[in-house]
Amino acid sequence: MVVTKQTVIGEILDAAPSTAPFFTRIGMHCLGCPHSRAETIEEACAVHGTDADALVAEINRSLSEQR
Repeated sequence: MVVTKQTVIGEILDAAPSTAPFFTRIGMHCLGCPHSRAETIEEACAVHGTDADALVAEINRSLSEQR
């Protein structure tokens, strides 16, 4: 899986539950909430004041190391 800013968080968590800490670290503590799971990374980062490009790079790096 390759993550982009337009990837929906719920899809990422379903495919790779190990990515949950990346989201909780930016302040998304309600990952089971239907609204948070339906947000894109870009939307979540805008709400939480986080750099979406940096988060995407970090998640993709982690996913590539898990292969």
